[in-house]
Amino acid sequence: MQPPRQNVSKDGELTIYGGVTRSMTRRHRNSLPVPDDLAMEIFSRLPSKAMARCRCACKLWSSVLRSQDFTELFLTKSCARPQLLFVLDDYSVGELVFISSPQPENPEENSYVVASNPLACFPRSSGFYGCTNGFFCYGANRNLKRLKRPVCVPVICNPSTAQSLILPRLISKKRYGVQSYLGYEPMEKELKLLSMNSSLVSDEWISVEHQVLTLGTTKLSWRLVECSISHCPSTKWICISGVLYYAASADGDSENSMVVCFDLRSEKFSSVKLGKAMPDSTTTMVNYSGKLGLFMSGDSHDDVTRSSTSFELWVLLDAAKQEWSNHVYVLPPSWENVVAETMFIAGMVGTNEIVFSPSYQKMPYYVIYFNVERKTITKVGIQGLEAFQGKSFKTYLNYVENVKLL
Repeated sequence: MQPPRQNVSKDGELTIYGGVTRSMTRRHRNSLPVPDDLAMEIFSRLPSKAMARCRCACKLWSSVLRSQDFTELFLTKSCARPQLLFVLDDYSVGELVFISSPQPENPEENSYVVASNPLACFPRSSGFYGCTNGFFCYGANRNLKRLKRPVCVPVICNPSTAQSLILPRLISKKRYGVQSYLGYEPMEKELKLLSMNSSLVSDEWISVEHQVLTLGTTKLSWRLVECSISHCPSTKWICISGVLYYAASADGDSENSMVVCFDLRSEKFSSVKLGKAMPDSTTTMVNYSGKLGLFMSGDSHDDVTRSSTSFELWVLLDAAKQEWSNHVYVLPPSWENVVAETMFIAGMVGTNEIVFSPSYQKMPYYVIYFNVERKTITKVGIQGLEAFQGKSFKTYLNYVENVKLL
């Protein structure tokens, strides 16, 4: 999409052609010549990059596109058209590269999708934490005053707007072992970051110094929160309906698995025991119709390979009662014919399609859909990533574009 053509009249007034408005005169300086609701509906249909250009066209458009009503409308529409997101931590150029593509609605009828939307690049991370509501959190090494060595600090970025925000250093003397989780609290419409350190306590690694930061405040600052649950956190996490869930082990024992729950509104911790070990390599947290779901290999080995025969889904029915339901999905014989390398569980689309991605993608790039109802295996090729041959991408499902500015 080409940016709007601009003219400047003799009296210094800006006139814009080819956009939503036909002219911008003194009479229209403070209002659009179409109803606000209609203008926002038109803007919300634009790609995020075109919207960024419109935001720079004039103050009136910038005001509309920065408003909370518009960003919420755009996010609602984005949730109805989730995308596949590919994230490359490119060591050779020192960048994090984000690329999105349409998420196929009927994988069995779409053998290829096009990854035609490069979003943004950011300086590469020293630890990649994950995403919530279109925002990503990762760790980056920064040289801070009065410190001889670089310190890992959390960074929030938005691939849709190409913005990033370096957060303050944690209130701690510890430089390493930091784990962070990014969540969205829907009642107050706030993004919050939960971070903690892990320390060796009585020969066991235990989380300490739990801290929370709320984005969007005038002065970004960390505040300590109490946690009475002795646990060692993992990199597996998800945010569902204002609650952060992350996999952990009780008292540092990897065989004693639990899920720690952090309510973003009350900022209180609780936990749920699973009753079995959660292998870190094959456990994936998913949103299963508004409930927490845990996907893991149903076989004795941790890796997902062509010899895998089944998968388990554990759904948290009631956290207070420690109540889970368990589903076992047996793979069809066609699995062996499609899979030729080690895979990981990328996640779930809806309640009946499990998506797998190769641990190390090779040309051509692809993902695999397993429909648990029809027992079908579909290999979906990803076109448009040929320039990154030999690079390894992390695949995310159900990515939604969010044009809210940091």
